Amino acid sequence: MFLENTVDKSSGQGWIEVITGSMFSGKTEELIRRLKRARFARQKVEIFKPRIEIRYSVEEVVSHDDNAIHSTPVDSATNIILLASEVEVVGIDEAQFFDDGLVDVCNQLAYSGVRVIVAGLDMDYRGIPFGPMPKLLSIAEYVTKVHAICMRCGTLAHYTHRLSEDDKLIVLGETDIYEPLCRVCYSKANTRR
Repeated sequence: MFLENTVDKSSGQGWIEVITGSMFSGKTEELIRRLKRARFARQKVEIFKPRIEIRYSVEEVVSHDDNAIHSTPVDSATNIILLASEVEVVGIDEAQFFDDGLVDVCNQLAYSGVRVIVAGLDMDYRGIPFGPMPKLLSIAEYVTKVHAICMRCGTLAHYTHRLSEDDKLIVLGETDIYEPLCRVCYSKANTRR
């Protein structure tokens, strides 16, 4: 399914993998799984996340199932290039919180022979494509869309519904603020507001 073999950096054969979906769909879990496999294969791995993502840990990427892997928090995507020297695999979590500069960073890493694995929300709570994710999806060699389970009807969910009335774009939270919904339940929930 994925090209998880050792990258020959001299050949410039890097690529970009994007893992996307709604909240609670397993994006970070899948990112951690791939990064741990790369480490098991003795590849040099670096993991990054936006500095604002501190829900579970300041210096770890943590899934909702409490799986974790050490990461480096960064203020901007350009810091990733500076900190990712001599690596074979770069992991980036919560990509939606970065600016569009992340697209250039991922391309630069891939062209230099690095396997880049990015995880992030494809849409914000309003159902609008989120941050650099649409551009990353279009340039990635591999895209995995994962789904949560709709909290109202039990079908596959791919929308993130905000339960609070806060209208700021970025509000960090868990099940107290967000729930995954299917298309029909998301539409019903948003017509009531």
